[in-house]
Amino acid sequence: MLACSGMALFSRRLPHVISRADLARALAPTYAKAAQVDPEEAEDRLLRAFASQRVLDQIYDGLSAALAEAKGQRTTEDELIDKLSAGVQARRSKVRAADLTPAVSAVLVLVNVEVGQAPEMMREAIQAGKGRALLQEGLKVLGAHVVKELIR
Repeated sequence: MLACSGMALFSRRLPHVISRADLARALAPTYAKAAQVDPEEAEDRLLRAFASQRVLDQIYDGLSAALAEAKGQRTTEDELIDKLSAGVQARRSKVRAADLTPAVSAVLVLVNVEVGQAPEMMREAIQAGKGRALLQEGLKVLGAHVVKELIR
């Protein structure tokens, strides 16, 4: 398995099945709702943030955690990734916005700092203590939201 920032990817196929652009499109409704911008602007900001491998790795970590949790005893890793792939093709533009919780907001702060929409001091707030825990929870929540929306 490929290592990301904190954990191993659920599958080495994951970045190929749901690309940086697919992730940006899937998360754009949530970002647009939170930042009160149109979906195209949201997608553009997410793409710019995901140009940072560190940020992208964190998003894949959340997605990997959600996939690991969604995988049943009878489902193989490849079967779940195949379902995700089909969902990406069919529904990547139809993902609804996630609920805006403090944890999800922490992920959006990460994105905003990366694209220069939030002060750099906000990065420090989400890199230690309670902020870091909130960010980790948010990554898992957003990962689970994307998995739920794409694998129906």
